[in-house]
Amino acid sequence: MKELATLLLKSLSSTPDNVVVEEKTEQNKVYLSTKVDAADKGKVIGKDGCIIKAVRTVLNAAAAKQNKKVTLKLED
Repeated sequence: MKELATLLLKSLSSTPDNVVVEEKTEQNKVYLSTKVDAADKGKVIGKDGCIIKAVRTVLNAAAAKQNKKVTLKLED
């Protein structure tokens, strides 16, 4: 999950080196905490949150194949 989230977020960011994804796993749940550059935050979130929702949808689809649930949180 972490690799997929990193790939998606780095492709959206204009400064991909500043994208950090941390993963925490508990049983069938995966918690991803992400940090992006302040200048890229609006680009990653998108209008009305549509971009970050799409990233979450892709991650949920990948997690469903492994019988897991994923939560993606964008840190300040």
